[in-house]
Amino acid sequence: MNHHHHQPLHSIDIDTRLVTAGAVLTAAGAVVAGTGMVIAAAAVFAAGRRMIRDMDVPPAQQAAMKWRQAKEASRAGMQAWQSASGDQNGSLAR
Repeated sequence: MNHHHHQPLHSIDIDTRLVTAGAVLTAAGAVVAGTGMVIAAAAVFAAGRRMIRDMDVPPAQQAAMKWRQAKEASRAGMQAWQSASGDQNGSLAR
């Protein structure tokens, strides 16, 4: 005779109260963390606005001045390079 032994299926016994409590605490923690991030972001944003408001020269005007300075420096460098290379070509031809 061929006897097959069937093993009973094991079921997982989960305490749903603990799962529910864990889910509620996780949700509450997410709300607290989100609130903390919003408060911190608002404080950083307000500090940035105060810093910009207290500047002698606004950032846009500073950027424009630096751009003009960079263009002028580039133009002066190009002229100096052209002048130097022109001098060298002339001295080599003699």
